[in-house]
Amino acid sequence: MPVNPTIQFYLNQFQNQLPTTYDQLDPLELRRQEDAMMTRFQHREHVHEVEDRLIPLPGRTIPIRIYRTGHGIAPALVYYHGGGYVTGSLDTHDAICRTIANEADCTVISVSYRLAPEHKFPTAVYDSFDALAWVAEHAVTLRVDASRLAVGGDSAGGTLATVSALIALERGGPSIVHQLLFYPVTGTEENLPLSLIEYANGYLLDEGLIRWFQQQYFNDETELAHPYASPILSPYLAELPPTTLLTAEYDPLRDLGRAYANKLVSLGVPVDYKNYAGLIHGFANYYFYVPEAKRAVREAARSLRDTFAHEKTRP
Repeated sequence: MPVNPTIQFYLNQFQNQLPTTYDQLDPLELRRQEDAMMTRFQHREHVHEVEDRLIPLPGRTIPIRIYRTGHGIAPALVYYHGGGYVTGSLDTHDAICRTIANEADCTVISVSYRLAPEHKFPTAVYDSFDALAWVAEHAVTLRVDASRLAVGGDSAGGTLATVSALIALERGGPSIVHQLLFYPVTGTEENLPLSLIEYANGYLLDEGLIRWFQQQYFNDETELAHPYASPILSPYLAELPPTTLLTAEYDPLRDLGRAYANKLVSLGVPVDYKNYAGLIHGFANYYFYVPEAKRAVREAARSLRDTFAHEKTRP
């Protein structure tokens, strides 16, 4: 099916703002443009309580935003925003965090990791994992059930989510019960996937922009083969928790996500994988205006809710 017409309108708006060549693209200006565009398109649901905090981590302090659906102790999703490790913020992903909190009936804790190019790989990785560990350590004061802790994110944030879960396995904790991954960047074990060729241009995240993001984030190309950049290469995959993984038809990263889902299944990890027709990379941020995207987000959140319910009834 063709690209959803509402998403096509957004595509046209965004593409018209980009320079003709990516060597002219300024990271700070791209952040400003994306913040303005994302704010314009968001519809924020009411959530019982929203709290901004600065959390102290070794050698730095980073912001988090907590979304609570009630007063009691609740399971929690630690969420990492997308943006190619260069853009994105607590504000750009405020709406999606509110929706997941309501649909999954859980606390969502959104993490504002430090961005490239000011902070190169693996800064975002360690910000993400350390924030996860901090949440687990402070579960009581956060009113979070530490036995029902999940990770999630979209695009680069999906990568940070699954890498944080892998580091937790490496270090013996915290325990993670679920991964909620929207079109993550997971790396490849094989040749260039077809989707990276078929949708290399014209679908928001094109070949040139992917390379530009990589140049901002990585110190050199060899880092692309590190399991913290390409989690499909990690030796800990078989120990990952049940995973919900969503991809989009017109996303150059589609086949990377599918390959990651297949690899997890081959290793015995329960995976709920779905590819959504007519959608592009980044669709979760426009769920309110696109019925297909809304269905995808709701289905993903309900999968998370089911895991939390199952974990609650375990002896």
